Amino acid sequence: MATRTLGRAAKALLAPALALGATVGLASAPAQAAVWSSCEQYGNTSLNGYTLYNNIWGSGAGSQCIWANSGTNWGVWANHPNTGGIKSYPNAKKVINKSITSLGSLSSGYNVTVPSSGAYNTSYDIWDTAYKYEVMLWVNKTGAVGPLGTSQGTLTLGGHTWTVYKGNNGSNDVFSFVRTSNSSSGTVDVLPILKWIKDTKGWFGNVTIGDLQFGFEITSSSGGLDFATNSLSVNSS
Repeated sequence: MATRTLGRAAKALLAPALALGATVGLASAPAQAAVWSSCEQYGNTSLNGYTLYNNIWGSGAGSQCIWANSGTNWGVWANHPNTGGIKSYPNAKKVINKSITSLGSLSSGYNVTVPSSGAYNTSYDIWDTAYKYEVMLWVNKTGAVGPLGTSQGTLTLGGHTWTVYKGNNGSNDVFSFVRTSNSSSGTVDVLPILKWIKDTKGWFGNVTIGDLQFGFEITSSSGGLDFATNSLSVNSS
């Protein structure tokens, strides 16, 4: 079962940059030279409105390097041991900073290339500005991974069918929507999901949505595996 950590990406900028020395991972970047790359534990940069994080936050982690051609075209090479527990969540973050009722729309498109082995999920991680509530949208998963909490049943919303889980990690509530079949590309209408949590279930009120992150939550990738976000878009009004 996944263990969540409060604001782990938010804490990345405050953490020391610890070089992991796995420069071999940069060989997995595209043939053209990447605009930016890093093998540091909390390596990060901002590109065209998105903030990219290498974000190796879990215990027992191995090596990982991130590369980016832009904020919406990026990837990682990761070599984490075949042990339990989340090792990293490399991601691209877009700041929304609007309350749910003030949002007219919030949607995202994704296209990824992910390995057939290892243990990981490809997910959105959406936070309110107070980091009290976390909404995860898993669009694919492989290996021995699972969401926090207990199943609340199945729901079709935002263009996908999900199994919904509700839990708490001791620091914040976590609402996970796990797609019932794996997807490597598509569009998610995020706002109806947030409104369903707020209005139908009453699990939170009119919170202000802060960070909308998209990335790969990696538990194991022994031997070195490649994960790529070929394209990403986040649109709000």
